[in-house]
Amino acid sequence: MYPWLFLWAPQLQLPFSGDVAQRIEPRTQWFFDGIDSTSGDPVIERKAFEVASYGRQLGLLTELLLDMAAQTPPRTPAGREARQRLRKIQAQIEQLKTDDATTHVEAVEAGLQRLKTRHTAEYERLRARLQRLLAEPAP
Repeated sequence: MYPWLFLWAPQLQLPFSGDVAQRIEPRTQWFFDGIDSTSGDPVIERKAFEVASYGRQLGLLTELLLDMAAQTPPRTPAGREARQRLRKIQAQIEQLKTDDATTHVEAVEAGLQRLKTRHTAEYERLRARLQRLLAEPAP
């Protein structure tokens, strides 16, 4: 081959074969990036979220609103329908929480059973640790 002919050698790059630059660090602030900068201070929104998540805040507002609606029922049919829909939504969310807890309990039970049958020594160590934890009152 003649080295001086490299000037005329074409460079062909097929799709997905060129140089690649990619950011690989995780973006953990994506939720707060969605907050419009004109709607408030994103720093304060982030700090408020650390105090109580939006779900916690909405849950408290829902409980308060339903309690107030129980004391003074809505007068219009639209208000009564909205109260019923809010109760239904609250019940569905509580069912989701219950289902999630049940799933976790079942996973822990299955894991313990597997540990008990396959790794007896580790199971006994864990059992002792869990007995100490279970003796403490829940927060």
